[in-house]
Amino acid sequence: MTSHREAPKISKDPVADNTDLYAFVSPDKPDTATILANYIPLEEPAGGPNFNTFGDDVLYEIVIDNNGDGIEDITYQFRFKTKIGNPDTFLYNTGPISSLTDSSWNVKQSYSVTRVVGPRRTGVSTILGSNLPTPPVNIGPRSTPNYADLANSAINTLSDGSTVFAGQRDEAFFVDLGSIFDLGTLRPVQNFHLIPTPAAPGIDATKGFSVHSIAIQVAKNKLTSNGSNPTDPLGKNSTIGIWASASRRAATILPTDGDGDQSGDNESDAVVTGPFTQVSRLGMPLINEVVIPLGKKDFWNTALPRFDSQFLQYYQTPELQKLLPVLYPGVFPNLAAVTESRADLIAILLTGIPTGIIPGFQNFTGPLQADYLRLNLAIPPNTTNPSRLGLVGGDPAGFPNGRRVLDDVVDIEIKAIAGATLPLVDKSFTTDGAVSLVTQGIPLGNPVQPPNATSFLSVFPYLPHPVPGYEHSHDP
Repeated sequence: MTSHREAPKISKDPVADNTDLYAFVSPDKPDTATILANYIPLEEPAGGPNFNTFGDDVLYEIVIDNNGDGIEDITYQFRFKTKIGNPDTFLYNTGPISSLTDSSWNVKQSYSVTRVVGPRRTGVSTILGSNLPTPPVNIGPRSTPNYADLANSAINTLSDGSTVFAGQRDEAFFVDLGSIFDLGTLRPVQNFHLIPTPAAPGIDATKGFSVHSIAIQVAKNKLTSNGSNPTDPLGKNSTIGIWASASRRAATILPTDGDGDQSGDNESDAVVTGPFTQVSRLGMPLINEVVIPLGKKDFWNTALPRFDSQFLQYYQTPELQKLLPVLYPGVFPNLAAVTESRADLIAILLTGIPTGIIPGFQNFTGPLQADYLRLNLAIPPNTTNPSRLGLVGGDPAGFPNGRRVLDDVVDIEIKAIAGATLPLVDKSFTTDGAVSLVTQGIPLGNPVQPPNATSFLSVFPYLPHPVPGYEHSHDP
């Protein structure tokens, strides 16, 4: 969740596994948009001696379609390279790490950023930055004593003025995995479940874990189809579609026994060849988890969003929609009676919401059905009273208008599937009263903060610094 270990094959390839994608108008720099693509699910912070890093053999991409035709218009590509300083020690670091160039930090990783205009494999490429440092992971008070300063020093400005960061972050996404995958249980209402147990608060299964995040903050006029900074929320050029992916070379030839690399530069012994092949992707949260069935999940990860109409049947009548009335007998009678295709979910998840459905709002990219995270760049950020329920909570600056780090996408999507959004397209449908109770029930701070150990940052890259491996806890 929202895309952690969501398909059989990618669950065995964590460095290429998209976990979350966020996109929002930057609250402190509203002429820019921030996009965050996270990888490597459920990182245990105390992960030594081989702490998590990005994959040197993975092509990470953030892709933007700004005219709704399904073809990439702008792609940001990220490639990583790891260097080992001293191959004769088992240690990640041999002393305190005081800077990104400290010789005591033994496993350094750098990266390049390339912007591609046009199709991501054949368009015009421009290198925006190279040899950019990532910070180390947060080890503990002796190895990384001033971690916030160390991580902040890895924020860089690219040649086009964009801001970039790549490194470990706290897993700010909150979800009660243990409950949801125990036969669709929601702890606050589990007393109404087919197999009832006493109601209880939710548990944040991702608390105390980390991810690796690629973050980029770009001027909005560099993302739109006409080079404008849109101000009209109903304007044609105001909405962009975004997705993230990871790709590997098509073929890998492993070395023969004992024929390994001993140079210490951490170059792969394997020979990789052929074109890059997509092995993971992510647009809207939770799609490959709870919409796409098990037998299609691996294929979905390799498919391009412009071909997503082939999965339409799973959006029209989601499996979870059918399960809720069964798992919670008598609680969702109106939902149980629904037989028509879910036009509301198709709009929200596959095309964006067109003008005329919600007054003053749209994030429609066109009739093409594609799994994009759609962001209306003309809607200003809500810096005074943001709702964790986003648009469902009356806040158009939040999900499904892009996705902010504070948006509770699990609660939002469960409520939508349970019928909360169906009256938008079917005025005769009455939402079941229980929908207001449908929640994970994970305690959140006020203002909204993750139930994790640290708070969201007010500035780029917004996701919290990772908790140290030396001292961290899970919930509970």
